Amino acid sequence: MPELNSLKLRIRAALDEDIQSGDVTTLSTISENQVSSAKLLAKADGVFCGSDVADLVLKSFDETLSFTWHLTDGTRVRRGDIIGTFRGNTRILLQAERTLLNLIQRMSGVATQTSRFADLISHTACRILDTRKTNPLWRDLDKYAVRMGGGTNHRIGLYDMVLIKDNHIAAAGSITRAVERVMDYFNQSGTRLDVEVEVKNREELAEVLMLSGITRILLDNMTPEQLRESVTFTNGRVPLEASGNVSLETVKIIAETGVDFISVGSLTHSVQAMDISLLID
Repeated sequence: MPELNSLKLRIRAALDEDIQSGDVTTLSTISENQVSSAKLLAKADGVFCGSDVADLVLKSFDETLSFTWHLTDGTRVRRGDIIGTFRGNTRILLQAERTLLNLIQRMSGVATQTSRFADLISHTACRILDTRKTNPLWRDLDKYAVRMGGGTNHRIGLYDMVLIKDNHIAAAGSITRAVERVMDYFNQSGTRLDVEVEVKNREELAEVLMLSGITRILLDNMTPEQLRESVTFTNGRVPLEASGNVSLETVKIIAETGVDFISVGSLTHSVQAMDISLLID
């Protein structure tokens, strides 16, 4: 799970955004000490994710509150399944409801979409990667949900891996010059990180393969035939990642070319939230 203190602060900020001076509907209709039972109900098939986050939302009001979970993160659910149950202060539950659902519906949506991609290539050794196309300030939850859906995390941010893309290459003057500058930076700063380089054709691939210190090559927007040729040409010397408008219709074909990774931006940048309801009994 993401770092706890940071997550608590963001959850508190999300609740404050929603409640501000007070939930006037709940305050006016529900007595202060009323107690209710409730359930989280799956209204679609998918992969559930976000139990710890849901509990943290409740604990923002009262440290003693949490759900009784009937399944764990990463579990496949069917429409009609009861995911978790709750008994406690009714006001707290109603004030927490929307923020709680917004978070776990998105996380479950990311996990569900990731599982669809991962299932389609499970007969290969290829792995599905996420990207940095995430919900701002909630990237750690998006990345966690990808893992729960059977995917693998790419770099978390700009700080934990070098990824030399087309704009870096254009600004530096060439692939070779960009890589040389990275190695100079490593030597001067004492930094040691994985280095990935984006290529668009066979000539750029050949150039990268002549350089030292490269830990992965990104094959950008190549056709399946170009990917197969790149796999043959590379011959296992450096792991290969395919990227560029990958869809559920194309991912199987891409994986079967022999690439090691496929990065999919749509896991997080345009995910459909999973339909989950919180229902008071």
